[in-house]
Amino acid sequence: MSNTAATHNRDSYCDTLKQLLTEISGIRDEIDIHSADRLQKYKSNYRSGVFTRGAHNLAHYLALRQFDLRHLQDRLAQAGLSSLGRSEASVMSTLEAVIDVLQRATDHSYQPGEQNPSESGFNRGQQLLDQHSIELFGPFHGNSKVHVMVTLATDAAWNYELIQALLEKGMTCARINCAHDDTLIWRNMIKNIRRAETETGKICRILMDLAGHKIRTGAIALGSPVHHLKVKKNVYGKTIAPAQLILTATAGKKSENTEATPALFSVSIPKALHKRLALKSSLGFMDARDKQRYLQVDQTLSATEWLVSCNQNSYLMSETELTLLEQGQEDTELADNFMLGKFSGESLEIRLFKNDTLLLTENDVIGSPAEYDESGILLKPAQIGCTLSSFSKKLHYGQQVWIDDGKLGAVVEAISDAGALLRVTQTRSTGVRIQSDKGINFPDTELGLPPLSEKDLKDLDFACTHADLIGFSFVETLADMDYLIAELAKRNAIEFPIIAKIETNLAVKNLPDIILGTIGRHSLGIMIARGDLAVELGSARLAEIQEELLWLCEAAHVPVIWATQVLESIAKKGVRSRPEFTDAAMAVRAECVMLNKGPYILDAIEALVNVMVRMQEHQRKKFSRLRALHW
Repeated sequence: MSNTAATHNRDSYCDTLKQLLTEISGIRDEIDIHSADRLQKYKSNYRSGVFTRGAHNLAHYLALRQFDLRHLQDRLAQAGLSSLGRSEASVMSTLEAVIDVLQRATDHSYQPGEQNPSESGFNRGQQLLDQHSIELFGPFHGNSKVHVMVTLATDAAWNYELIQALLEKGMTCARINCAHDDTLIWRNMIKNIRRAETETGKICRILMDLAGHKIRTGAIALGSPVHHLKVKKNVYGKTIAPAQLILTATAGKKSENTEATPALFSVSIPKALHKRLALKSSLGFMDARDKQRYLQVDQTLSATEWLVSCNQNSYLMSETELTLLEQGQEDTELADNFMLGKFSGESLEIRLFKNDTLLLTENDVIGSPAEYDESGILLKPAQIGCTLSSFSKKLHYGQQVWIDDGKLGAVVEAISDAGALLRVTQTRSTGVRIQSDKGINFPDTELGLPPLSEKDLKDLDFACTHADLIGFSFVETLADMDYLIAELAKRNAIEFPIIAKIETNLAVKNLPDIILGTIGRHSLGIMIARGDLAVELGSARLAEIQEELLWLCEAAHVPVIWATQVLESIAKKGVRSRPEFTDAAMAVRAECVMLNKGPYILDAIEALVNVMVRMQEHQRKKFSRLRALHW
């Protein structure tokens, strides 16, 4: 290349750098102005009147993201400079570092300051996020650098060995869902956690998650009190396993052996019959089709329970007559008769398909399936109650309604005194069965509910004296945060950290406001509750939003909990799913990952920690770490 061409290229490159310097300097100045204006709104929220580093940096980041930087990023990368793609933790320091390099390259008279922008800002942002994470979730276990939260099942109240094993496997925070169980159960869970901390030497924070206004479906009418005893057959129709059930002498009491027999139907029998039963005893009965059937006593489960089996399909009716045949006895006329206990029928099936209608009613109306005439013409639509009183007064035509974690989607077609008539827009091809006590979401509707329910306030009393963190369900505005902080102050728990659960579209929109108005006066963490968010936003939008939430929280130096259905197949069924492992690998960008309860939770936590430790060698937030590869 000639000297003239080289000089031309050098001059052109210098001009490019000068243009980049002008643009980035202008952006920096704009950020200064816009961020200062934004922060003024929150000055009264800061006790000392001085904004935290996180508040300043989040305001800088929000101002930065008002620009479309894509073309600028490409030009910076082509020039061999930072493309600003990892600036979340320290916006101004990243910009200043780029400006510093550009000034060195374009102005030979430039005298850099003594302080390195990268050292004074970028590293400090990462350090603050790490510090806040440890303050919320406690120290890491060993060398893992992984925070794992586990939702506790009810049996954690009496199964100390489970709690101990969870801590040994890597749980650093236990979640108690206040929507389930009661204070007695919670107290025993916490007692087991504290004992396990002492015996293992590992710290475990306790999050008590307030239930919030969980809106659910109401009761459904019951069918005839008949239980189908179904034998298991092979492909040739040969019986390979009998039908089983539990006979108990304690009416209305749940089986004491739920782990050994989790899916078995249990029905009461008279104590007189219970005393006379023995292994191989036989009980004859006529089923609902007037067919003679027999139950055989196979095993004693407890002092009050017998496991019995039936070798033929049968339909067992409530309060049917049982004839006790002692071992070897054949004459039924000499046998004694007893009355089987009373039991309820199963809920009627309400199955809906696309374009079906569903009447959403007040909670005191019992749900029922649709009714048709002999010609198949609809006489009465299916109906189900809603636990939110007077909900129909808040709904409007065309608004969305989602039921059972988004399994069924519908829109409001009409409002009447009877309730809201919904038109189903989204289901599986096989339809969706609507059941009682399933969640209902109204993503387009302003419900006007108070931030905390009466139950939440009672649970808050318990949590403030027993837990380490408060989970705030369905928070949507800064006013909601103000309300909870005021309630904590009434209980002398003003320093109690809050985990704000982002579960609705409105919460997503208001997240910058929630963070900026809170972090100057209260310890805060954010939970990305992806289950409810997917219902509110749609799965495609959720994939985008969960990234944006991570960026905002990193900018504010606020720790994030990545929640909902992480390694769910392992925890629930012991089955490993490749897509779920990919999802778990993505979770490394959060400060804590939450697992839900399940019979295989120990396998799930072991798998999660393994994935997280491996991925931390490759990535931190959006920063790819180029560890040496060994092929």
